[in-house]
Amino acid sequence: MKPTLHTVAPLAMMLFLSGCMVGPDMQAPETPMPAKFSEGGKNSNGDVTTATWWTAFSDPRLNHLMTEGMSKNLTVLQALEAIEQARQGVVVAGAGSLPSLAGSASETVSKSNGVNATPQRSTTSGSLSVSWLLDLFGQYRRAKESANASLDASYATADVARLTVISNVATYYVNARYYQQLLAIARENLKTRRDTLDLTKAQLDAGAASRLNVVQAEGLVNSTLSDIPGLETNFRQQVNHLSTLLGVPAPTLLADMQRSGPQPVARDRIKAGIPADLIRNRPDIRKSERQLAAAVANIGVAEAKLYPSVQLSGSISPLYLASSPLTGSGASWSFGPSLSLPIFEGGALRANVKSSEAAARAAYLAWKASVLQGIEETENAMVAYNRDRATVSALRASVKNYEEALNLSKTNYKNGASSLLDVLDAQRSVATAQQSLAAAIRQSALDYIALNVAVGGGYAAGQDKAGE
Repeated sequence: MKPTLHTVAPLAMMLFLSGCMVGPDMQAPETPMPAKFSEGGKNSNGDVTTATWWTAFSDPRLNHLMTEGMSKNLTVLQALEAIEQARQGVVVAGAGSLPSLAGSASETVSKSNGVNATPQRSTTSGSLSVSWLLDLFGQYRRAKESANASLDASYATADVARLTVISNVATYYVNARYYQQLLAIARENLKTRRDTLDLTKAQLDAGAASRLNVVQAEGLVNSTLSDIPGLETNFRQQVNHLSTLLGVPAPTLLADMQRSGPQPVARDRIKAGIPADLIRNRPDIRKSERQLAAAVANIGVAEAKLYPSVQLSGSISPLYLASSPLTGSGASWSFGPSLSLPIFEGGALRANVKSSEAAARAAYLAWKASVLQGIEETENAMVAYNRDRATVSALRASVKNYEEALNLSKTNYKNGASSLLDVLDAQRSVATAQQSLAAAIRQSALDYIALNVAVGGGYAAGQDKAGE
């Protein structure tokens, strides 16, 4: 039968309507932002996600650990698997708007004996059915849009995991070297204090010192001895943290880290760029924006359920009958549209729309919060790092002053021009100044790490961003 205008027009109208989508379209979110950081410039940093900022420490061992961490960390690997899950979710979300085809086939053989015996009969039948739910108001297209946004959020989640890993690897490495430095200071001070104790004992034998002087010198030696086990524990704990991040046995990494190295010192000035750079470079902000996009698309999914849905379906069922002496065949078929119209749902469908709208508003607020958090973290790290150099410089001078004072007090003590108490006080001052310097160097390194992480630097180093 030739199609007529009467039969084609409704179908053409449905296909035209299938191009419509209800619900709001995603718009790039906006929030007031300062033009520059309080201690920054007005020039954009551009893309810093591939910047290997940790190389400024000039530490090959740290560079190696960074590479290992980004490729072997279990949290990162889990995030990559979540990307695959989200990718399949896109396929599932889009499948509802595509035609579906199903087929079946069967064959039976029957025969009866006795008074009413019948000859053997073979029946072969099958069916082929097709259905297509017309996406008139964009329910499935919005669902796929939401799934794609969720996939983007999964990529951003993996980037957050990478950024966290490089931050933690650098932090634990800096901490481990800090405790190694404190151990070196403690052992050097122990040697110095034992020399002082030996000198005091010699002077006691010569009648130039009292038993009180010896006890005081011994107390300082024992105090230093008591510090060493705790420092060794702290060092090993930092190495254990690194081992977990890298997914390697702790003894393997410990053997490598026990070959002590200098404290990492970043010889680099960071350009933080402008606050607007954070929206592009920080993966947590990008993740929040993609979650907002998914929530906005879900509003369209909920709204589409308020409207009618039309499904085109058809089937054909051939039949072949073989018996002796009769053989025959036949077929049946059907085709037609069906209309589903929500009339009374107890307010559930409209409640779903309002719920989706509330979820989108919450997602927008979460995005704004992530932007503000990023600005605050950058401001705090910048303020701290810009002042660390002055602190380290002053403490280096302080250590030199106290070391000179210690040498003078030792000379005076040997010559009888000062008491042992002066020497012990000078030794304490040197130890305290050395520990303060080590702590300041450590803090400067940590602030350098924090600032680079705050601006979203380095997590894409070695990654093919275009491939994502």
